[in-house]
Amino acid sequence: MAKDRWSLRNIYLYLVCLITLIMVIFSVVNVVRATVELVYPDPGYFYEIPIEKGGTSELTQEQIDRQNEQQRQQSQRQAILSLVGGAALLVVAGPLYVYHWRKIEVEHSDTTPDKTVGA
Repeated sequence: MAKDRWSLRNIYLYLVCLITLIMVIFSVVNVVRATVELVYPDPGYFYEIPIEKGGTSELTQEQIDRQNEQQRQQSQRQAILSLVGGAALLVVAGPLYVYHWRKIEVEHSDTTPDKTVGA
């Protein structure tokens, strides 16, 4: 009976389950992180223009606002892409894990003797 449990097919099924379970865990973490980034975005940064001959190093409020808006949009875009990527990985890996785990359970229940027959 222990021989059946550790057949090459079952080892394959267990490895696929392990890999897909790890993928599911990483995708859930990625989705949570991306959601937090959308709710609580990066505050943004702005850079001063270098001093030129006879120029000024100060940014106008319009330039600062434009840089902040660009930073906000970029941060939001990255968070959305990360959220979509994590969700896509979850949609692919989740069913693969469930399918292979069910195969293991079915094969395990087929090899387990029925205890009620001898009673």
